[in-house]
Amino acid sequence: MYVSCCLRIFVEFHSCHCLFFTAHDSRYQEVKDSLSKLDLHTVCEEAQCPNIGECWSGGTGTIMLLGDTCTRGCMFCAVNTASTPPPPDPFEPFKTAEAVTSWGVDYIVMTSVDRDDIPDGGAQHFATTVQLLKEKKPELLVECLVSDFQGNFASVETLATSGLDVYAHNVETVERLQKFVRDSRAGYQQSLSTLEHAKKVKPDLYTKTSIMLGLGETDEEVTQTMKDLRAIDVDVVTFGQYLRPTENHLSVVEYVKPEKFDYFRKVGEEMGFKYVASGPMVRSSYKAGEFYLEHMIKSERQAVEATK
Repeated sequence: MYVSCCLRIFVEFHSCHCLFFTAHDSRYQEVKDSLSKLDLHTVCEEAQCPNIGECWSGGTGTIMLLGDTCTRGCMFCAVNTASTPPPPDPFEPFKTAEAVTSWGVDYIVMTSVDRDDIPDGGAQHFATTVQLLKEKKPELLVECLVSDFQGNFASVETLATSGLDVYAHNVETVERLQKFVRDSRAGYQQSLSTLEHAKKVKPDLYTKTSIMLGLGETDEEVTQTMKDLRAIDVDVVTFGQYLRPTENHLSVVEYVKPEKFDYFRKVGEEMGFKYVASGPMVRSSYKAGEFYLEHMIKSERQAVEATK
């Protein structure tokens, strides 16, 4: 699927401790109603994310563009797949801008399924959405968690120069496990190349990626992955526990202990990542991380302005 064949946040519904209070939360219902009214999808719902109540009650969520059917079939992801999904809604960028700006949030994440059936992978669709959001609310911080665009640098550049603030693409796992975890059209070096190119064409752009743990990776492999990411100046990395969405998907090899997540956080910080989120329930798009990134981005930009 995407999110690079990516995220679709691989969790089981029984993990969702946040859902106990959402049915009675007015803010949660407001966000849900606005999405339903405009026929928009969210990765929060599609992936049965365990943090949906907390995030939506805070008035934020992760919008899923380009439909809910992916052209890839990753072994960790339960999203619908098809070789020829329905065409994207041309009005979706306008609907998204209307919904998001009505929430009154300062940080929004947009993601999508993989759309290998579209020549540019949906890059212009994303770029148009970003531009409309920025027109309506210039101070809004926008993160796009996108596919590898099949390694198409023109698509990467289209999005990277659209006005977004955070360019996110998930490498998902260590290099050795890529062929077992991700669709054959995805790849470790291809993912790294898109993150590197985004930073190359827009040096002040923040780049971000996410890694699932518990798939059989070794500590040394995780550390090497972080070194590879820092070598291309990736700013943010998140680590979360892989959870099997159905019996037809990859089994969990290990439930990683909290102490190990903390260890990788410290290693990442020592390597120079600007932000490392690491914990069993951490997901690539999660309100607590967004709050931190929002503060970090604004503080760094204010510091730059002060020196001019």
